[in-house]
Amino acid sequence: MEGSGAAEEEESGAGHGAPPPPPPPTPAAPCGFSSSLCFSASAAEPQPPAGGGRVVESQWEINNAACQPEEEEEEAVGTRERPTEEPDLVIEVSGRRIRAHKSVLAAKSDYFRARASRDVLRVKGVSYGALRLLIDYVYTARMGEVRHDNLAEVVSGARVLQMPCALHCAAEAMRAQLCLDNCYQLLCLAKKQRLAELREAAYRFMSDHYLEVLREPSVYGRLSGTERDLILQRRMEAGRPCLLVAEVSDAFERPGGSSRPQSRESSRPQSPSSVVSLEESGSLIHCYQEASGEWRVLTRLPEEANAKGCAMCVLHNYLFLAGGIVAGPAGGEPRARLSDKVFCYNPLTDTWSQVRPLAQPRSQLKLLALDGYLYAVGGECLFTVERYDPRADRWSPVAPLPKGAFAVAHEATTCNGEIYVSGGSLFYRLLKYDPKRDEWQECPYNSSRRRSADMVAFKSFIYRFDVSSSRGGEQGPGGGTGGGVEVFRYNTVAKRWSQCASLRPSGGPIQPFRCAPLGNTIYCVNRTGTLRFSLAQDGEVEADGGLKGTFDGELLKAPLDAKGVLLPFVLTLPERFDKAGDQEGSLPL
Repeated sequence: MEGSGAAEEEESGAGHGAPPPPPPPTPAAPCGFSSSLCFSASAAEPQPPAGGGRVVESQWEINNAACQPEEEEEEAVGTRERPTEEPDLVIEVSGRRIRAHKSVLAAKSDYFRARASRDVLRVKGVSYGALRLLIDYVYTARMGEVRHDNLAEVVSGARVLQMPCALHCAAEAMRAQLCLDNCYQLLCLAKKQRLAELREAAYRFMSDHYLEVLREPSVYGRLSGTERDLILQRRMEAGRPCLLVAEVSDAFERPGGSSRPQSRESSRPQSPSSVVSLEESGSLIHCYQEASGEWRVLTRLPEEANAKGCAMCVLHNYLFLAGGIVAGPAGGEPRARLSDKVFCYNPLTDTWSQVRPLAQPRSQLKLLALDGYLYAVGGECLFTVERYDPRADRWSPVAPLPKGAFAVAHEATTCNGEIYVSGGSLFYRLLKYDPKRDEWQECPYNSSRRRSADMVAFKSFIYRFDVSSSRGGEQGPGGGTGGGVEVFRYNTVAKRWSQCASLRPSGGPIQPFRCAPLGNTIYCVNRTGTLRFSLAQDGEVEADGGLKGTFDGELLKAPLDAKGVLLPFVLTLPERFDKAGDQEGSLPL
């Protein structure tokens, strides 16, 4: 068989009649630059050292020894047979040479398999750097120095050399390098090079880090409207909607007494200075596992967050926590302070971050999400309202609550693109905020004088849950006495209130609770258990056009050893949280 030097000369196209070439030089030992290959900057071959011994051991041996723990994985990609001979192929590209083994290349590439009879092969359409990476991949099953700035060359070379597995490996290598600075460039490259896996990975990264992408004009500003909808939709559908509760401290809690003093019952606001500093123990967020009927710990509130008197809501499948009361240090500042800090929890990355603080510190506020914005409504001794734009990361004032509306103790929800706020202990007014007009309007009030536990929206109706005290000695269906729950429904189209359900327990009085809708069920949560108010089970429509609602007889468990007030909400959690709960008995902190 012809030697490599002869093959090289034949490929070079020497003309007829030329003087005979000089005798071929002595075969050179391979250099040890990369994966059993010899890379050279010119056609000159290195001379062996005196004695004819090998200069370095085969790089194949070095790489094979280094990759022993991954041997089984690499066998699934290509051959792992160790070449027993010296490299028998010289590849020329851009005036440089690479030596390799025909059998190794042929196992991964149809291009090299079809040219196995040639000893010198001149490759066109592939850069030297890309060829080095691709051949190194053939030997090691690893895509080494692939980056977003050379990915196009590597992909193009893999297609020329007919290496489909290298395309997949290059895409996988880039998935680990995705970041905010390169995600859009990689998305464009993936679409241009028809790399479906990398394109999906770029969309997934943007979905998982939606707020960061939203604030970056060089990324979000260059996405099409369809792509913007796509990444948000994928974020909202990234897992399964789950019921969660956060343990927070009541701003009016006092040691050894009622959690709501008489001043609260008469709707007279308290100054933050009157709040007794308590040890903050309610700092966990629990997730309800429907399959097992158990609660698992999902995460812990940041140490800097103020769990006393704060507000929470969900926007774009992020949990936001705003405001609260910062207790003065023992022996130091006697007065507590209101907080303006706003925190954000991303369930897809299981991380907390801080966003722009409120323009005005608040406690006992209501935080609502509407049309892609956050609204911080009122607060203790406050009638002002401000709106957060997550794209600009900025709070700006909007129309305040009407003067004399509420002191504190208001409930709030959103329905049909508008905000509804109810409050007051002496009478129940209902106010509506229209964001298009930036104005508040008075709605018909409800005649109930009971204490309101919470107010939530379902379709075009608002459901308000009132808890009656046990002082009236009302007779329950089971013969017992005790406080119950009255459910009132407000039709936002017809602008009319009606009573739609009631619950009279046979045991003790029902304690105040907070509500969150999930599917067709409104969950009413407190530390003693969870009531479920189910809607549309049989599709029956009542006189006011609303769906018939009934309380389920079974009371769900409360989180074990829960403390403080439980604020319920709904987040879409990835599947890994369910698996972690099944395998370890609790979700990761």
